[in-house]
Formats: sequence, C-alpha cells, structure tokens
Amino acid sequence: MKGLTGKVAIITGAGRGIGQGLAVALAAEGVNLVVNDLDAGPLTETVALVEAEGGLALAVAGSVLDEGMPERLVGEAMGRFGDLHVVTTCAGYTWDVMFHRMTDEQWTAMLDVHLTGTMRVVRESFRVMRERAQFEQDQERDPVARKIITVSSMSSFGNLGQANYAAAKAGVVGLTRAIALEGARSNILANSVAFGPIDTRLTRPRESQEEKLGESVLGIPEEARERYLSTIPLGRVGSLEEAVGPLMFLASAQANYLSGVLLEVNGAAHIS
Repeated sequence: MKGLTGKVAIITGAGRGIGQGLAVALAAEGVNLVVNDLDAGPLTETVALVEAEGGLALAVAGSVLDEGMPERLVGEAMGRFGDLHVVTTCAGYTWDVMFHRMTDEQWTAMLDVHLTGTMRVVRESFRVMRERAQFEQDQERDPVARKIITVSSMSSFGNLGQANYAAAKAGVVGLTRAIALEGARSNILANSVAFGPIDTRLTRPRESQEEKLGESVLGIPEEARERYLSTIPLGRVGSLEEAVGPLMFLASAQANYLSGVLLEVNGAAHIS
C-alpha cells in the first residue's frame, strides 16, 4: 500500500480478530504501532506477530473507557515515535437480547464501549493531529494526511436483537462524519467501515466456542446464523483478510481524497 512506511498508528481492539489482523498488515508495510486491547494476553500475541514482520508495536492493555486511556495511547505514540498518522477503533463486543427484554445495563454497555469509547480515543487523537497539522502549516508546509478510521457495522441499519449495538454503531457513523467536516482544513480524513459478518468470535456459531465477555455470551446461535447467511448474496462470512484490506486502503495514500465515507464490507448484503 502506498504511503505507509514510517507512519505511526494506534489500533484499539488489537488483541484479536480484525484489529490484530490490521496490526500485522500495517507492520508489514513499515508502520510503527501502539496497540490496545482489554486483556494483556492477546496483546502479547499481537506484538509477537508484529515483530515477526519486522515491525515494532507498543502494547497498552486496558479498556478504552479507563480513566486516562486515550492520553496513554496518544502519549505512547508521540513519546516513542514523535507523530500520529492513523487511528483505528476496533475495540468492542456484542451483548444481544430482544429489545423488550433489554436492561439498562445491556443498553449502556454497548453505547459506552462502541460510541463513547470510540469518541474518547478519537477526540484525544484528533486534538494532537490538529496540533501537528498547525505546526506544519506554521512551517509553510501542507499538512500531511492523517487518518481516523472507525469501525461500524451493518447492524447500524437495524438488526434483530441488537438495538443497543445498532444504536451505538449508527452513532459511530454520525460521529465520524462530523469529524470529517471539522478535520478537513487540517487534512484529517475520517471514514467509517460497516462490516457485515466477518469470521471472528462475534460471528462464529455460539455452540462451537466458549467465548464470553462479562455476562455476554459471544457468537450467534447456529440456526440463526445459517438463516442470516442465507440472506447474503455471496452466501458466506468474510475472511479477516477481506476485512483488513479495506482498512489498509483507507489508511494508505490511495485514499487521501476520501473523507466522511461509510464503506460497506458485507458481501452485497445491503442491496439484496
């Protein structure tokens, strides 16, 4: 991918799935990384994979909702690498329940991690990106393109049993578009990717795994999953590589005229 070598990126949710895949792909292109996940164990694996590509990743474990987490992530990027060019927010999980049975805790949990968590990390990153752009403009240079890439979902258009997740992911899209407008003069480009079913622990058959986060059991009941996949024109889930590719494109110089875009990666699901 064009224009990535030597750049600095922050990735939340980088211990597993799409976030981990993106970290490895960026490292292979010469990007320096600050990686975050809730748990230290998966981050250790990500760092090892990055180092196997000849890259460098600094691990910062903890929730994106932890006090001071955004400042820690941005501080590591600036303190170790001296700049910040790409931020991608992959942290999150699902807590599915039909709306008439949804508790305040289930509602708030999804909005907190997906919308508020994204906002907090992006807000601190945006502030520093804007300062860097101003410095470059003061030097009578055009500010380099800096990228904010948020992760939304096809559920943002509405999905059975996911009112909480759908609302949070729809909010991420609106947030990203507002940032695109405010960042334009500083050459800060903000885009969002709405993923359909990608092969991660959130979309695998619930019966085939024992994945939980707090009280939430992750995955989709097998019968419901097969019914859902039958509605997708391509008839299958997407691979991690197929999810990471669009993120890499948005991070690259080939996407330097894209901002405020919602890119759907869904096997043609939204037009069927």
